[in-house]
Amino acid sequence: MKRILLAEDEEVLRMLVVDSLEDEGYEIDEAADGIEAFGLLQTNDYDLVLLDYMMPGMSGLELIEKVRAIEKFKGLEILMLTAKSQKSDQEKVISAGANYFLAKPFSPSELVAIVGEILSE
Repeated sequence: MKRILLAEDEEVLRMLVVDSLEDEGYEIDEAADGIEAFGLLQTNDYDLVLLDYMMPGMSGLELIEKVRAIEKFKGLEILMLTAKSQKSDQEKVISAGANYFLAKPFSPSELVAIVGEILSE
């Protein structure tokens, strides 16, 4: 079973994402902010990380930069979920080290499809 870490501070969106992905057979760990997510990354192995851009404590962008500085996370797949959908924001996210970008709002089926593509590679 593929294991995913979801870091999202909006509880309702977190529940929607978890329900959608668990229905597809993925195991999901949840974090409400970047600091909690970083702690989970230190103690668990994940196939994919879904990160919100704007979170309290440590933003998704800061978390990506911190994670990419650690050798064991170089190959970790990261999908940024964000309402910041300007071209310049996308470029910032990708240059920080995210592999993929999904603009909010997105449909559960859109998320399931992109996660399926990422994890089938």
